[in-house]
Amino acid sequence: MMALDLPWPDRDLHPNARPHWAAKARAAKKARQEASWAAKAVGIGPLEASALTVTAIFFPPDKRRRDRDGMLSSIKSYLDGLSDVLCVDDSLWDIRLRREDPRPLGNVRIEIEVAE
Repeated sequence: MMALDLPWPDRDLHPNARPHWAAKARAAKKARQEASWAAKAVGIGPLEASALTVTAIFFPPDKRRRDRDGMLSSIKSYLDGLSDVLCVDDSLWDIRLRREDPRPLGNVRIEIEVAE
């Protein structure tokens, strides 16, 4: 299993936010690059896999309620960045979500396993 920790997603990436399109594009580009760099920094690279199990573990920055589909949508750019590095199309991923107790500033831990 491979794992990496990423910062809590920018508010502009949440589907209920209504930012200017340029602000959302900047946030998406930054998140995609952050995920790519973080993956490379922990030694994650191209995989020879036909399918992956990807688990996103959310540690929110506070105790506010958040819905699962909103959290997943807000990390789409992170997942796209990982797909770029892994060279495995994200349509072949089984994505699982888990929510944990809040942490200061919040973060998202992505765990990647080759599916069998």
